[in-house]
Amino acid sequence: MSEQVFTVADIGGTTLRIARYGTDTGAVTDIHRTPTEGMDRYPGAPVADLQNRVVEQLAALAARAVQRHDSTALALAFAGPVTADGRVMAAPTIWGRRGEPLPLRLLLEERLGLPVVVVNDLTAAVWRYAATEGTQPFCLITVSSGIGSKVYRAGEVLLDADGHGGELGHWTCDPSPQAPRCDCGGRGHLGAVASGRGMQAAARRAALAAPADYARSLLAHSAPDPEQLDNRALVAAVRAGDGFATEVLRGGLAHLASAINAVFTSIGVRRYVIMGGFALAVGPRFAELLTEELQRLGCFGLSAEDTRRMVVLGEPDDDHGLIGAGRLLTARSMARQIVSLR
Repeated sequence: MSEQVFTVADIGGTTLRIARYGTDTGAVTDIHRTPTEGMDRYPGAPVADLQNRVVEQLAALAARAVQRHDSTALALAFAGPVTADGRVMAAPTIWGRRGEPLPLRLLLEERLGLPVVVVNDLTAAVWRYAATEGTQPFCLITVSSGIGSKVYRAGEVLLDADGHGGELGHWTCDPSPQAPRCDCGGRGHLGAVASGRGMQAAARRAALAAPADYARSLLAHSAPDPEQLDNRALVAAVRAGDGFATEVLRGGLAHLASAINAVFTSIGVRRYVIMGGFALAVGPRFAELLTEELQRLGCFGLSAEDTRRMVVLGEPDDDHGLIGAGRLLTARSMARQIVSLR
């Protein structure tokens, strides 16, 4: 079969990525990255306005890429729950509080004049790892602007037709009235506590609560004013072994470990692949601290050695959604060809 060429895109709360995917190599090339036209750039803008901005941005960049690639289809990995027919139900890290469902697949097909597949970004990314993880079930978790998850088992991602499932970032882990507010508007969600944005906010709160301890940390050298503290400084301090920064991270990871423990206890998945800009920037120390929290909790029925093997880091790049979207579209194209031959 001759090579097929697809245009693939991955949009998150911070960055929109778009690239060429060739079925012969299974690799992405011609990768372009640009800031997402969402609430990160326009804080406080109405949801409808942000939706329009994002659709226009996607359509314009995709149209140019499709022409450049001479591609036959577009696959989009989207940071939010997506129905089986390509409707976006929510986008907490892109336009914040829930607005009206957005028929994104139809809107893009009308603008581009070619087939479009829209899936959740983690649903797409799972397909990057499905080939390397073998037949064992696994849960893919991203820790970036927010937190998302998807479980892959027996050749499919566990979702219902309305896109429900794999939204671990919106599990309420802190029910207190003063819990941090999530981008979706709720309080105490895992994403508000343990995501990159959540960890940054936690570091600022810890600095204000314990100014003397903060002054002795590496963070104070980067940001004497805690309100100016960013994730680059937090990541660098954790990697350098700074105690203050490490304890902030450990506090968020305690909640993430509890969520993983609940997934394991309920459905028995033993393998957790961690990706996302924040987690991968921290690197091996992120997996080590998370594993320590899992071992502290104990996973029912597992030995300490079994628990130690549960968590691994994903590939050290941000191409997960792009590669996964290409592989997913390839699988669907092959399935259609098989059906047409019957």
